[in-house]
Parts: sequence; C-alpha cells; structure tokens
Amino acid sequence: MSPQPEVHLLIVDDDERIRSLLQKYLMRNGFWVTSARDGAHARRLLAGLDFDLIVLDVMMPGEDGISLTRDLRRSLTTPILLLTAKAEADDRIAGLEAGADDYLAKPFEPRELLLRINAILRRTPPEVETRLPRVLHMGPVRYDVDRGEMWRGDDLIRLTATEAALMRIFAARPGEAVSRTQLVEDLGRGGGRGDSAQERAVDVQITRLRRKVETDPKQPRYLQTVRGAGYMLAPE
Repeated sequence: MSPQPEVHLLIVDDDERIRSLLQKYLMRNGFWVTSARDGAHARRLLAGLDFDLIVLDVMMPGEDGISLTRDLRRSLTTPILLLTAKAEADDRIAGLEAGADDYLAKPFEPRELLLRINAILRRTPPEVETRLPRVLHMGPVRYDVDRGEMWRGDDLIRLTATEAALMRIFAARPGEAVSRTQLVEDLGRGGGRGDSAQERAVDVQITRLRRKVETDPKQPRYLQTVRGAGYMLAPE
C-alpha cells in the first residue's frame, strides 16, 4: 500500500544536508514531511503539530536523541525511529529502552529507511476470532481488544506503537506461546540484519510492556515467558 499524503513525518537531524535529502526523498514517496534541526526545535514543532512518526538522530548537539526520546515518552505515543551512527547492540538497546520503536544504523540507504517507516505505519490489528472476549482482564488492568486500548481503572495506559502492536499480536492468541522469531516477523523487523539483535530488541519491548501490565514485572503473571517457546499472554 502506498503511503498517503496526510501521513505527517518529523525528521530531526542537526545535519542540514541529511535533513534536506531525507525530506525530499520522503516527500517524493508520498509523505508530508517537516524537519527540525535539534531537540529544542523539535519540541516547538511537537507543541503545535501532530505527527504520525518521528525520525530522530541520536547524536545531536545539546539534547541527544535518546534523552529526547525518553522525555517524549512521558506524554507522547507517536512512533519514534532512531538514526544512530553507533552500531553496537548496547547502544541500540539503550534507544529501545528509552522508548524508541525501531532504529537504523548510519550509513543507510534511503530506501531502507522508507521500508522501516512503512513497516511501522502498516502495523494494523490482525483479525480477532469472534470467540475471543472483547475485553481481556489482567488483574486491575483490562485490554479492549476491538479498540486496542489498555486501562487501569478509569486511567488510560499509554502504549507506544510497538507495545500496542505486541498487545494486538498476543490478544489474537491468548494462552498460546509466540516465539521471539515470530514476534520479530509480525512486528515487521525482519530483513536479515542480525536476527539475534532483533530478538533481543523484542525482549526489551516485552520488559517495557510488563511494567504496564504486571503488578510485579519481575515475576510476571499475565505476560509469561514460556521456556523454549517464547512469550504468552495469560489473561484471567
């Protein structure tokens, strides 16, 4: 499916040449694109505009991309894709732990960035079998399958795009273990670039999701690890 013009991207990079190239390339591919030169500029734009996805460089003067991501996640669920010149797994994991949905190491081909963006944007709920309950209960937390919303009492729990995608995957097969490899594929992160690193990234996302679902994330009751099989959602 081709991207629609109303999909609005924010590109944040201190390199003017990269900003310009990415903006022109993504606009040619059907997106509406706004660019920011640093974290402060991005904050001003985010205060007045809504975006469908943020492409954020990690290494910037002043506030770096990981710190900005961590702060934005306190109130914003917009998908964030990090651009990083650091290829080490620990640096990529740090970005995911801060709340990013995906990362892309520099240098990269613009087409690869386009594929990553589309993979995030096309994450839609799978068909849910009619026999499944519309609401799954996990202690004080409930998950509305149809709306893709998670609640604790009267409070809506904010989910990032990746967390929401994981819940849709698990809600479609409660009580069934889903392998890390399958989760990587369902999240659109396949592509042969270090499967072990991608699976470790999934582990990070599961850890973050458990903090929102579980009373004691270190002893998960509802989002369980099934030894040798993967992860399983076990609602009440």
